[in-house]
Order: sequence, then structure tokens, then C-alpha cells
Amino acid sequence: MSTCVYGIVADSHPLGLDGLRGIGAPGSEVRVVGEAGLAAVVSTAPERVRAKRRDVLAHQALLDRLGGQGTVLPMRFGTVAPSDEAVAGELRAGAGHYRSLLEELRGRVELNVRAAHSEEAVLREVLREDEGLRETCAELRAAGAGIGDRLAFGESVARAVEARCRRDADRVTGALRGHAERVSLGPLVNGCSLNLSILVDRDRVGAVEREVDRLREALDGLADIRLHGPLSPYSFVAAGRPAAAG
Repeated sequence: MSTCVYGIVADSHPLGLDGLRGIGAPGSEVRVVGEAGLAAVVSTAPERVRAKRRDVLAHQALLDRLGGQGTVLPMRFGTVAPSDEAVAGELRAGAGHYRSLLEELRGRVELNVRAAHSEEAVLREVLREDEGLRETCAELRAAGAGIGDRLAFGESVARAVEARCRRDADRVTGALRGHAERVSLGPLVNGCSLNLSILVDRDRVGAVEREVDRLREALDGLADIRLHGPLSPYSFVAAGRPAAAG
């Protein structure tokens, strides 16, 4: 049977996992593989690992518990090794790397900030600010412009809207960068114009929340800014050495 890996901690971590189960139906029993001063929290992997809501929540609950008790290197959902022995071998081989990451992340958490612009609100703002676009719009209406002129104008407006969204995203990133030890830009999913993860000291979370509130007020309805976290620092572990995965 293969082994599902949830996270890696120092062997001094409390590892209080009572009442939690791993992925699969029914939830698999959680166990610990220790080696080289490290401990990997694992369970037996089901025959097929699929991102069902129940299993994703089980994975997240384990990491939330571990993260609330100390520093954890979170593994992505579905990280599977051939066996417990393979996990132990990876801990031995990568011990220096994992210990270094644990030290770097000690006392720090990930916060994710996403901004999604209102196209209608941004369009109004762009036309309000850009006299040239307003004049062109008026001229096209007065002249009964053809399809080619209307398409060209539409492309100009689209570029202006895109530029405004980028400018706002850069403004948010710049304001939050000052609170962060590290930053990571993620893919623009679900219509967002910014997907930013920042690594911050745990005692800076309140300051980041206040900064996000200030930015939300400053953008005044142009963009919906949402803050998620504190989270396990996925975005600042993924680029490192992977756990032994099959």
C-alpha cells in the first residue's frame, strides 16, 4: 500500500492529532514517520486519490492542526510515496533542506490576497479619467461610425481597462510587500486581477488585515479585495525539494 504524505515537522513538534483522520472512506488512520530529527505525518493512501471535498477538507484539517501547534512544511493534496520506508528515506536524504525550510518558516504564516475588479466600475472610471476616450466616444456616436471604427475604439477601451487593473494590482502588491518576508504571485484564476501570497510573521497578521481594509476603501468599489488565512505556507514550500512522491 502506498503512503499519503500531509506535512513535515521537526520531531519536537507536539503532533497533537487526536480525533483527526486522513483521506479515504472511511478516513484512514494517521501515523508519524520519524527520521533524522524530522517527522512526516502520513496515512495509507486509498487506491485512487481524488480531490473529493471530504478528502481535501481532511487534508486541510490535519495541516491546520499541525500549523496551530508549530511550524509545518505542508505537502500538496495528493502527495503520495511508495511506502513509509520511502518517506523515511526522503527525510534522511533531504534532512538539511527540510530543517533549513522549517527554520526559515518558524513563526510565519501565509496570507493570500485576491482582487477581482468590477469591469463596469473600472470602465466608468477609465472614461471619467481619459478625456481622449470620452471625446472619441462622442465623435463615434455623432458620426454614426462604422463597425471598424467601433471595434478599434473598443480595443482602445479594453487596453485602458486592462492597464487600470494592472495598476491597481501593482498598488496592492506594493503596499503589502512592506509587511512580507517573501511574496509569491499565483495564477489569475476565477476572474481575479491579482492572486498574491505573502509570507508574514504571525504577529503581523493584524497589520496586514488593516492594510487590506485600507486598500479596499481606497479602491472604492472598483475591486473586491479578499484576504484568506492565516494558511500553511504552501506557496513558499512548493519550490523546494519535493517529498518522495509516486
